[in-house]
Amino acid sequence: MLEKILSLDQQAFIFLNGLGSGKFDFLWLFITKQSNWTPFFLLLLFFAYKKMGIKQTLFIVLFIAALITFTDQTTNLIKNAVQRLRPCNNEEIMATIRIVKSSKTFSFFSGHATNSMAVATFLFLLFKSKSKYLGFLFLWPLIFAYSRIYLGLHYPLDIISGYIFGAFSGFLCYKLFLITQKKYFPN
Repeated sequence: MLEKILSLDQQAFIFLNGLGSGKFDFLWLFITKQSNWTPFFLLLLFFAYKKMGIKQTLFIVLFIAALITFTDQTTNLIKNAVQRLRPCNNEEIMATIRIVKSSKTFSFFSGHATNSMAVATFLFLLFKSKSKYLGFLFLWPLIFAYSRIYLGLHYPLDIISGYIFGAFSGFLCYKLFLITQKKYFPN
């Protein structure tokens, strides 16, 4: 059963990765770099400030930092335990895929997908009552994580598993935030 799932995952990767074109490689290399999202992060920070004020915004930043630390370290532990080769390092398929970027670390599961989905989930739950357009926030993890498939760094199952763990972590962080918020910022 696991072999069948991994085979389907590999086939889906080959299809999705094959949709790429050299004309757009620069765009996906830009998208995959976390620091290039800084204007987006600053916009989210400004949104939080406008909705919650400076003290609670700093509190939110603290929670996001803790959330990213948790998801990033957990992802690395799982990658090192599972030791799944990245597509760009898989000799079975290297000749048939587009490798735009390579990495020697392991693949399962995607830190990009996990971290972005965790933060998106946390912020969505926190601000959903304050903005009717906040659902668009989930475009960030979709685009960010797809860049990893496009570049040849992750299989779809790496991304999906990262999304699930990230959403769960973001939800737990939100619940912890609410408990802590009541203690330090009572109405």
